[in-house]
Amino acid sequence: MAQSKSEIRYLTPPTVEVKKKKYCRFKKSKIKYVDYKDPVFLKKLLNEQGKILPRRLTGTSLKFQRKVSKAVKRARHLALLPYLTDLMK
Repeated sequence: MAQSKSEIRYLTPPTVEVKKKKYCRFKKSKIKYVDYKDPVFLKKLLNEQGKILPRRLTGTSLKFQRKVSKAVKRARHLALLPYLTDLMK
């Protein structure tokens, strides 16, 4: 017998992705100043091409995202971070 689409039964319930609540790592760690002279820390906020990761992915607050972008730009200007790269990490 052919079952209609409304009668489909699953052995296990279909998985529903539960999204974790995003948080600002700077507020949680009580960091007040983003240091542009620390390229190891700033690399965590960049993707493989060297672009700054957006707020919607990192969960960083607007205040600290501005500080991060300014610090990355300063580090690039002083050649601590590259402007462009193929694979940085």
